[in-house]
Amino acid sequence: MPNIAPSWNVAPTDPLPVVRYDAKDHQHSLEVMRWGLVPFWAKDIKVGFANINAKAEGIENRPAFREAFRQRRCLVPVDSYYEWKALDAKRKQPYAIAFRDRRLMALAGLWETWKRPATGETVRSFTIATCPPNALCAALHDRMPVILPERAWPAWLGEIEAAPAEAKQLLVPYPAEEMICWPVDPRVGNVRNNDPSLIEPVAAG
Repeated sequence: MPNIAPSWNVAPTDPLPVVRYDAKDHQHSLEVMRWGLVPFWAKDIKVGFANINAKAEGIENRPAFREAFRQRRCLVPVDSYYEWKALDAKRKQPYAIAFRDRRLMALAGLWETWKRPATGETVRSFTIATCPPNALCAALHDRMPVILPERAWPAWLGEIEAAPAEAKQLLVPYPAEEMICWPVDPRVGNVRNNDPSLIEPVAAG
């Protein structure tokens, strides 16, 4: 297991554990990668800020994602994630979203290896696939991360052979009835705040 501390407020560019499958060795690995995919052909690591998420629609054709979609798919394990609901023109209420039984979620991701032109340093990074929301998440936002059921993990990781078209069919909303959400403290909007209280329920608004 990577030696990485728990986080209750993960932000873009932060390191996160990611599960991938090596077809040559027939082994899974849990590796720490940077959130925000940096394509192998990028000249600057800052490109990753634009690639935090990858829309399922067209993911197989976008230059930043198409090679990773074909060959470098991964799972991003999380126990919950945040979304913000607009209350009015100026205010937003953050919500935590999780499975009803609070088991880990496996988000569909893509990963990539990039080398800094100046130093040759290797940077591994990832993005999270998103899709239209289910009924629960639609009340908060117009997108949601793709959450893969366990039966879909082997095909997404490439553990069993799956054509790109088959992998694309996995990028659908997770059933709303298996999920819950609750309002959390607006302090989560500041990345400097990172403690277990952020995930605790509060009164909405």
